[in-house]
Amino acid sequence: MEVASPPPLPDFVRGVEESITVRSPAFDPGARIPSRYTCEGDDVSPRLEISGVPGNAGSLVLIVYDPDAPIGWFTHWILYDIPPTTKSIREGAGVRGRGVIEGLGLQGLNDFGFIGYGGPCPPRGHGVHRYVFLVLALRDKSIGLSAGAGFRQVAERVRGRILAYGYTYGTYSR
Repeated sequence: MEVASPPPLPDFVRGVEESITVRSPAFDPGARIPSRYTCEGDDVSPRLEISGVPGNAGSLVLIVYDPDAPIGWFTHWILYDIPPTTKSIREGAGVRGRGVIEGLGLQGLNDFGFIGYGGPCPPRGHGVHRYVFLVLALRDKSIGLSAGAGFRQVAERVRGRILAYGYTYGTYSR
C-alpha cells in the first residue's frame, strides 16, 4: 500500500503546536479513503476520533479540504463551535443541508456550494488527491459566525486564536 506525502496546511497553523491526534477507523493516514465516503459511494462523512485537545480549549473547528484540486484548495466540509470535550465525530455527521448538528456544532458552506459534507470527488483522470481532516482547538467557545459560513470567513475568525491542531489525511482518485 502506497502512502501519499503529507499535505500542505493552512498558513494560520504556522507556529501553532501540533498536539492533537486525529484518526479515522475508516482509513490509515495517507491511505486510500474507501469509496463509501466519496461521491462514488454513499457520500457520508467518515468517523473521526480526536485526542490530545488542550484542557483550556473553548471549542474545536474541523476543516476538510483537498489541496490538490485543479482550482486550488477545495473545501469539502467545515464544522465549528464543536465542544472541546468531543472525542469523536460519528460517521455520517456531516448531513447535507443541515446547518446545526445538535450537540456537535455548526456546519459551514463547502466549495460544492452546499452546507454539510461533500466527499472526495476529484476530476476523472486527474490522479491522486489528498484529503485533509484538520482539527483546530481554539481559545474561544464560539467563532461568532452563524451556520453556513465559508472557508474564508472561518479562516479569518480562527487566525491568532488557535491553541493546538492536528490532522489526518487520506487519498482518492477516479
